[in-house]
Amino acid sequence: MKKEKITYKVSENDKLSVKSKFLLCVCGAIIGFVNGFFGGGGGMICVPLLEKVLHLQNKYSHATAIAVILPISFVSAVIYLLNGNLETVPFLTVGSGVVLGGILGSFLLKFLPSKVIRIIFVFIMLAGGIRLLF
Repeated sequence: MKKEKITYKVSENDKLSVKSKFLLCVCGAIIGFVNGFFGGGGGMICVPLLEKVLHLQNKYSHATAIAVILPISFVSAVIYLLNGNLETVPFLTVGSGVVLGGILGSFLLKFLPSKVIRIIFVFIMLAGGIRLLF
């Protein structure tokens, strides 16, 4: 099976412009705010931004979003814990499922075509949006 190559708008030898770096920092701040404020959801913003700003391929934008969200989620969880807003039993039970689901999802990401990943992502975004309306 052929591996997809990472494609950027700029070549690996070029550096991102100051404007692009600033835009990425602003996007990062928005992603961090959304994730911290809502307790999640930053990845849903991060994936499209990585695709549009850095022109990453779909699989790489999803994988990068996970790597970006991990430290944000950890910091948010510590703040929630310190403020007394974290329940132990749901954390342990749901957390166990999240770990197992994360392993399965990252494994499947390697094998599924980008188009299938994009379709799944769209349906999850739509389902989440519809759920928030009702």
